[in-house]
Amino acid sequence: MGADLPTELRPAAESQCGIVTCSQIVNTGMTRGILTSRLRRGSWQRLHPGVYAAFSGEPGREALLWAAVLYAGTGAVLSHQTAAELWHLTDEASSLIHLTVPSSRRVKAVPGTVVHYSARIAAHPVQTPPRTRVEETVIDLWDTAPALDSAVGWVTRAIGRRLTTAERLQQSATGRSRVRCRSTLTELLDMDGVHSVLEYRYVRDVERPHRLPAATRQLRTRLGERTQYRDEVYEPYQTVVELDGRVAHPGDSRWADIRRDNAAATTGLVTLRYGWQHVTTTPCRVAAEIAEVLALRGYAGAKPCSAGCRVGRRSA
Repeated sequence: MGADLPTELRPAAESQCGIVTCSQIVNTGMTRGILTSRLRRGSWQRLHPGVYAAFSGEPGREALLWAAVLYAGTGAVLSHQTAAELWHLTDEASSLIHLTVPSSRRVKAVPGTVVHYSARIAAHPVQTPPRTRVEETVIDLWDTAPALDSAVGWVTRAIGRRLTTAERLQQSATGRSRVRCRSTLTELLDMDGVHSVLEYRYVRDVERPHRLPAATRQLRTRLGERTQYRDEVYEPYQTVVELDGRVAHPGDSRWADIRRDNAAATTGLVTLRYGWQHVTTTPCRVAAEIAEVLALRGYAGAKPCSAGCRVGRRSA
């Protein structure tokens, strides 16, 4: 920001990354003629109707977010993928800036923005630029996700990154009159310790339908000087199930897994490993293998989920 910034306008400009509105400018006594002059000589620039950058040069990301939310006006907040970016729910900036505006108003979306409307906007009281609370952000993304796995991913990532808790998300969902697939969301939030889409699929399609015992999830363990977490641990039966994501672990990670499994074996723990394809395409086969190992260690409660299920059949 240049030295030509009026003293009365400086606090607003500094708190908004150099972005100011027409009403803020006029309230300082600056005439439209002065504003026009600065725009012509390029020391200031117009970003949206009625919204200006009190500097030259390319605006940074935060300045662009401020420009969008100030353009949207009273009560507007950053939301959905853009709020997820600010809360570090995602590691990438959203290609479009998402805004939520009170449903009592109408705002024309400018290029690069998406406008949503809501009768109840739960904005964070302190964080700037204005944004929806992290729990509201997650439920918004759950409602608008293109597929169930994507929706589950937002929830598990928020919990896994310790940005919120299942209890807070449930409270947020309960406060809404309409939530897409509410029963599925409630089921997910009841799955204690589930931190990924693959873990959700494992509990939903492998563990519960086949009456396997409830595992302890994300169990913290020590290996030498290192703290590690095991995905699914059936402690009474000394059995561990590790779930590897869609992309196989490369090089060093694979050997680290092997070393961890070998070290666990010296304590009596047996480790079974499954990937995305195993859990999503052959859940009964996975359940049958786990049930057989658990049976050797004393568990007799596993049941087939259907007439053709492999659980209970001894492998050749």
